[in-house]
Parts: sequence; structure tokens; C-alpha cells
Amino acid sequence: MKRIEFLKQFAFSGSLFLASPVIFSSCSKDEETNPGNSPSPGNDVEIDLNAAAYVALKSIGGYAYYGDIIIIRSSETQYLALSKICTHQGATVVFNSSNGNLVCNNHGSVFSNTGSVINGPANQALKRYTTVVNGNILTIKA
Repeated sequence: MKRIEFLKQFAFSGSLFLASPVIFSSCSKDEETNPGNSPSPGNDVEIDLNAAAYVALKSIGGYAYYGDIIIIRSSETQYLALSKICTHQGATVVFNSSNGNLVCNNHGSVFSNTGSVINGPANQALKRYTTVVNGNILTIKA
């Protein structure tokens, strides 16, 4: 291999190596529907209810995720926002729309749609966030 060919291949390989974090992170899937986590104190979260990721919230009983939060539409005008992290051992709870409960599939804890424990082993309620709707914007208060 000639020196010039080696240098070209080395430069090309080096540029791919440097660009790989950008390439791979752009292909990674955001957690559920949004890369955000729980709102931190003083940093409320605003959700555009018209965004495609939140189309399920257009109907009562619909739910969507925002980072570590599950958002549930409970009535025509009200939304619930709860932590989706089980208080027993930190697994993710899932919403059961047929009965309105949240279930931890790891150890069987069941929570009501207000976050209260219905069935252990969890003994603490899920964190509940205050929500405010203004037009098409849902604000989750930290």
C-alpha cells in the first residue's frame, strides 16, 4: 500500500470514528415518547397535546409517557401525571386501561390511578404531579 493511500484510509477511518457518537445517538430510540425525565423542582414540563407522541391523550383513558412520568387522561378536562417508577424496587409500572390501575410486572405491586398502593409489596404511593391544561398545552408542575 502506498503512503498516500494509507493516509487517505486512515483519515477516512478516523473521521468515521469521531462521527460515530453522533450517528449512533441520532438512531437511538428516546425513552417511550420523550427523552425527558421527571420534572426537577422549579422546572415544570410543558406537553403539546397536539404532538403525535401524545395522540392517545385525546381520549379519556388514554395514556402516554414523558420520561419517568405516565400521563393519563382521566376526564374531558383532567389529566393525571404519576411517576412510572415503582416505589418497591424501582421497576417501571404499566397502565392497565381496562381497570385504571398501574401494575409493576416485576413483583406484582398494584397502584390506583391516583398513585395509592392497592396491593404490595410496595408500601409507598407513586409520586403524583399537579397538572394544568391551558388550550393544547398540559403543564406538569414540579
